[in-house]
Amino acid sequence: MAWHNTVTAIDIWSSKIRTVIWYFDNESKKSNFNILWVWISASNAIRKWNILDMEEFKNNLDKSLEEAEKMAWEQVVGAYISFNSSTLEVIRNKGVVAIVGWEISTEDIDRALDMSRSGVDLPNREILKVIPEEFVVDIEEGVKNPIGMSARKLEVVANIFSMNTNVLNNIKKAIADIGIEIYDIYPNLLSSSEWILTKRQKELWVVCIDIGASATGISVFEEGTLKFSTIIPIGWDSVTNDIALWLRTSTWVAEKLKMDYAELGLETKEWYVDKEIDLAELNIWEEGMLSPLYLSQIATARYEEIFYFVREELRKVWKDGMLPEWAVCVGWWAKVKWFINLWKKALKLPTFIGVPVKDDDYCDASVSDPVFASVLWTMILSNKYSSSPRVFSLNLGGFMNSVVWIFKKILP
Repeated sequence: MAWHNTVTAIDIWSSKIRTVIWYFDNESKKSNFNILWVWISASNAIRKWNILDMEEFKNNLDKSLEEAEKMAWEQVVGAYISFNSSTLEVIRNKGVVAIVGWEISTEDIDRALDMSRSGVDLPNREILKVIPEEFVVDIEEGVKNPIGMSARKLEVVANIFSMNTNVLNNIKKAIADIGIEIYDIYPNLLSSSEWILTKRQKELWVVCIDIGASATGISVFEEGTLKFSTIIPIGWDSVTNDIALWLRTSTWVAEKLKMDYAELGLETKEWYVDKEIDLAELNIWEEGMLSPLYLSQIATARYEEIFYFVREELRKVWKDGMLPEWAVCVGWWAKVKWFINLWKKALKLPTFIGVPVKDDDYCDASVSDPVFASVLWTMILSNKYSSSPRVFSLNLGGFMNSVVWIFKKILP
């Protein structure tokens, strides 16, 4: 394996940082990529996508990369970044250009996309991606790929992804300070749905819901293209906070109760017989008994609130309860027991949890988990759309920053 074929993706969440190192193998008969290692580390310096402590955030990033490098036996010099942010916004805009000659080329498409973004006023925001939704060739609408067609005018309807400039610059600075070059950035709104959804699902109406710690992303597809995307600034951290507040306990204990003991909608289960949980078994500093039914009521109330906001967003595109290819859920909190039952009842849609990889033959570490959907598709997008990382890259600024960073870690 040549070391320069190795690529790294970092998925930054408000609670976790996921690092994946892999290499592409075009000669493989089974797949064209092989994952060397997956590493998950804590992200304690971000709250609702505001960096509270820059040095701690750098330490979290550095630790995630250091452990992944040790296990994969690879030195990371650059990476692809993916994340969702509550500051992320998606707007639709049009761009129209005249065709030079009679045949549409890739240069004409690029000019049309540039026109779509040039007419948008985004103060204090930076554009991350411009994704074409459809093309209009002269008067012919709904064209997906106009390259090679004869026309005099080309119009594009594009989805423009942007986020707060200060938040993005702080993330870029933290990554540069630990000596890592950023090859490209992908919002999880794009990466999660592109991996999980099949071509048939995207041809019909389908929604992908990416549930994070402090933000929930919604992406709606039809006819193979992205029709609607948005971010709801609420996530499964709110469930943890509710449990901690009502039970007068720590957030650590509340998180463990949510993941290990919470079951949604228990009050509707006629067969359920209530029993008590001894909190002292979770933490020696806790005391008392807890009813799982009471825990279920706390968690269910907050989940239903999030479902309500998802339905409100779907109403904006007239698709509330009208998605023939289901709602697909990814993210950590989608694994809570009886989540699917409550989701079906709240959204009035058939629902399932999206698993990015059906088996674990790609690597020794398990990636058959909905939390890896975004970072794995970032991996694929890097090979499909981005330019290949340079075999040798001299970044003097990043090099000097990394030297200073090393001395800071060595010195007492």
